[in-house]
Amino acid sequence: MKIVSRLSLLLVVLFFQMSISTAQELSLTEKYKEQAIQHLSRLMNDFYVFPEVAKKTEEHLLAQWKAGHFDQFTDDESFAAALTTSVQEINHDKHMRIRVNPPYEAQPNTPERRIEERLDRLERSRRGSYGFNNVEILEGNVGYLDLRGFAGLENAQASADAAMQLMARTDAVIFDLSKNGGGSPRMVQYLCSYFFDQKVHLNSLYWRQGDETEEFWSLEEVGGTKMPEVPLFIITSDRTFSGAEEFSYNMQTQKRATLVGQTTGGGANPGGTRRINDNLNVFIPVGRAINPITKTNWEGVGVVPEIVTTPEEALAKTHELAQAAAEAYRAETKEKYQQLFADLNSKLDHYTAGQSEEEILEQLTICREVGLLGEGDINIMGYEYLLEYKKPLIAESIFRANTLLHPNSANVFDSYGEALMMRGDLAASLKNYQRAVDIAKENQDRDLELFEKNLANVKQQLSEEKE
Repeated sequence: MKIVSRLSLLLVVLFFQMSISTAQELSLTEKYKEQAIQHLSRLMNDFYVFPEVAKKTEEHLLAQWKAGHFDQFTDDESFAAALTTSVQEINHDKHMRIRVNPPYEAQPNTPERRIEERLDRLERSRRGSYGFNNVEILEGNVGYLDLRGFAGLENAQASADAAMQLMARTDAVIFDLSKNGGGSPRMVQYLCSYFFDQKVHLNSLYWRQGDETEEFWSLEEVGGTKMPEVPLFIITSDRTFSGAEEFSYNMQTQKRATLVGQTTGGGANPGGTRRINDNLNVFIPVGRAINPITKTNWEGVGVVPEIVTTPEEALAKTHELAQAAAEAYRAETKEKYQQLFADLNSKLDHYTAGQSEEEILEQLTICREVGLLGEGDINIMGYEYLLEYKKPLIAESIFRANTLLHPNSANVFDSYGEALMMRGDLAASLKNYQRAVDIAKENQDRDLELFEKNLANVKQQLSEEKE
């Protein structure tokens, strides 16, 4: 029994010694911390958008290290948090954060592995819908978009256009950015462009590398219907950050939107992640935003909403404001639309062949630009004049205008071809039916068979006419 007891005691001692040894290996050494601080300082001095601030931050870190401030932190998590606090004490830059690298697991670099990684990325993007979390029409004909991130325009433009198209005929729009951490400045620019019909200087980004300033202006064209006069509301929170703040600040300074919620996070300096060592990385801002109106940005202070609410009340309050704005917008646009219809009807009622065609095109262009008439509305109007009012020349002018306004639509060329055929202008009809078939093939239009049938019909008529 004594031998067993002594053996047990020996095992306990060995286990205790091994535990101490393991703890010492896991505990960060003085040299490790010194090298991490030195490398972090070099990265800041080389890349941080404010070189003079980088130098002051380095001096602060070294002073703290020499004073033993970092001795109390014995693992990477606490050490990274302490470094973040220290650098932000000097630069007040909320983008600059030191983090622990995720665990690395070596994987074979095989074709199968690369395919698996690509599929994983695609699946994550699909599940996340590129940040377009929810889009719907709320009571009062108010469009609502819950946007969780500004994904790269090269991948997410179709999602952006689809979301905006759903809200194209609403009378007010809400962008919910309360859970949006930012993203691509190109997507910010693109979505902003939906709400301006004139070229507007939205923001600039100064880049330390190259000492260059990049300007971001609203785009003349987007993939959907612009909404330059529709009331816009933006929901913000303290989680609204970076690119989401840029969108909010752009709209606020242009007096294009009303912000509701809480002051945003306050990160205006874009950048990227750089490796400190095998265990740590740092996000270093390499540029800064410059608003063309305020000549500054929201770094460290956030974007302050016009209407402050709690997070719980933000959506309900914003919806209430948007409903009231939508009602006022409807009343205003109704009066404007009535005048536009009156002007259009005047052109149609006083039609003069060879003179009125361009006037009708001009008036229909105005109606389309303000969202009053779309492709289908104009086509219906053309058939009314063709079949109901028995005014084929006016109908042709309307259909012709529709082909100029929507040159990538097979249906509008088919309708124009039909009107020309009914009047007996088979040569012009053939030309437009052929154009309808060509576009339908290019677009893989489901009505291709119908368009081909109409084309064959007019060819048959031409053939019979020649005989």
